Amino acid sequence: MIISMHVRDVDLNLFVVFDAIYSEGGVSRACFRLNLTQPAVSHALSRLRAMFNDPLFVRRNHVMTPTPLARQIITTVRQALNGLETTLTHTHRFDPAQTPKRFVIGLRNNLEAPMLSALVNRISTVAPLVEIATVRSERNNLERELAAGTLDVAIDTLLPLSAEVRREQILTEHIAVFARRGHPELGSRLDKKAYLRMEHVCVTSRRSGLSFEDFQLQRLGLTRTVRLTCQNFATACHVVSRSNMLLTASESAASVLEDPGLLQCFPCPFPISPHVNYLYWHATAEDDTTNQWLREQLRAAAALLAGSRFSKKNRRAAKARPKVGGPIATSLAAE
Repeated sequence: MIISMHVRDVDLNLFVVFDAIYSEGGVSRACFRLNLTQPAVSHALSRLRAMFNDPLFVRRNHVMTPTPLARQIITTVRQALNGLETTLTHTHRFDPAQTPKRFVIGLRNNLEAPMLSALVNRISTVAPLVEIATVRSERNNLERELAAGTLDVAIDTLLPLSAEVRREQILTEHIAVFARRGHPELGSRLDKKAYLRMEHVCVTSRRSGLSFEDFQLQRLGLTRTVRLTCQNFATACHVVSRSNMLLTASESAASVLEDPGLLQCFPCPFPISPHVNYLYWHATAEDDTTNQWLREQLRAAAALLAGSRFSKKNRRAAKARPKVGGPIATSLAAE
């Protein structure tokens, strides 16, 4: 039974702690998120338990699992906290030149290096106190993390999320093929026969199953010889720049190299659908001036990326190719 109480008698900071424990699944991680000591967070949890006459969280398999009451009230608590945050933000408009702020962006491996390079170059002088952190968010947790505020925004392929998550298309990257400059078997162009004859480097986070590129080739009734599979594009580009293997990837992949000129870029000789990337944010951050500022910087960074040297060359060649792929192909992108 919940004891009757009035908001004037309640320390509202307790609800910040409640939200952090709920989001992080433990007191220790909540401490890190809130920059508080463990005794302080444990004391706040004790006060919450006494206030609601309910344990709120019980430990199961090293995770603090919310009770039915905690699950019942979390949405209302978060709406209230977000409302207060929005009120404070509107009252004190975000000034990137003078305001310290840490933004957390959910970003896939294939976009991290090129997007961050463009973003940091843009904001380093106009926002000297802003810190950017990127994390890989599991897609089935993305909406929860945006709602909880553990992610400010995310960039990913088209995902089936609720209407509470806003999205806009931010960057389309055509698929290119990279080879080392001066490759002994290639001249100024790469045809289908040469592509299928040569060995390839594949980048994927999947332990099994087809990569995005191999899935698309399979739809065309084709297979290629993958000699090396790795997890990130920096590794792949370095290997390709020092071998005779090819890398099929989004057109900005070579930007991870200190000297992108070590690679030459060819239009993909097969009609592989592009990577279409979307910017995601939660509805509660729609009018948040800090979040609006971050979204604007990401849009500008994406525009710079779209205008890169490799992008322009590959896009001109891609116009003549038919489009293939649908929702199934798109959902595998950037793995």
